[in-house]
Amino acid sequence: MKAITYTEYGPPDVLVLKEVDKPVCGDDEVLIKIKATTATAGDCEIRRPDIPNLIWFFVRLYMGFRTPRKQVLGQELAGEIEAVGKNVETFKKGDQVFATTGIHFGAYADYICLPADGAIALKPANMSFAEAAAVPVSGNNALHFLRRAKIKPGEKVLIHAASGSIGTYAVQIAKYYGAEVTAVCGPTSLALITALGADKVIDYTTEDFTENGEKYDVIFDTIGRTAYGPSLQSLNKKGRYLLANPGLGQMFRSLWTSLTRDKTVMVAFAPDGSDHLAFLRELCEAGQLTTVIDSEYPLAQMAEAHRYVERRQKTGNLIITVA
Repeated sequence: MKAITYTEYGPPDVLVLKEVDKPVCGDDEVLIKIKATTATAGDCEIRRPDIPNLIWFFVRLYMGFRTPRKQVLGQELAGEIEAVGKNVETFKKGDQVFATTGIHFGAYADYICLPADGAIALKPANMSFAEAAAVPVSGNNALHFLRRAKIKPGEKVLIHAASGSIGTYAVQIAKYYGAEVTAVCGPTSLALITALGADKVIDYTTEDFTENGEKYDVIFDTIGRTAYGPSLQSLNKKGRYLLANPGLGQMFRSLWTSLTRDKTVMVAFAPDGSDHLAFLRELCEAGQLTTVIDSEYPLAQMAEAHRYVERRQKTGNLIITVA
């Protein structure tokens, strides 16, 4: 089968299309013919590598210090089950599924074997493979943080970087929970984010949300780049500050803030799980969650896809078509 591999860390050009052995599923696994995957900022960080200081050692210990141990990247996918292990009863050949591989990676390929009891679920019936492939990581991250925030109907929620892969899902999920949503994004995305359900949009090139006098119950920074102190000042009493992809300083400050202030800072990595995927599927099939696709690249053009992601200009998700 074909797969995008890399045998050294570095720029996008280290990604090479190669023929590798097709996996054979074990007794408790399913073999999936991948139809679509994604190129994400997280994949690019691992490839370079560019890892937050606090977890740098542990990530490199797992991934390899000098050369990559996991030579096929990719953490989310949609596809069709081609074979099941003899102990598998939850899925059958021909099922269309979406899944996340978590820290095992491996989605930049024609096929992958995954545990049948892992983060895998039937694909939303109303979504294409391309649309479904982007939900397991970005959609799950948005759901995880907003669930932890325990949003109540009518609360004011600000989504920073609302036009990104996590942000576009976060706007929709916050609206599902009944929030009044303010979305921060660039000028070219204002109409799109409004169409996704945002009650108010802020163009970050002309307005700083921390200086407009507004207060929020929840601020969700989906990329970890908001100013920490000013963001806390923009929260109401008992407000929640959600930080995806936080820096080292933000991690340490979050502990102190949660202990000494009447506000809570939430820094966490979203767990993988089929229960989250099943809930996201329900939202998708109910028409309450859609995938925003910036562009699509074939598997063979993965290096160019990574270059595009690293320009930080995409809106929503960048899809890799495999089949």
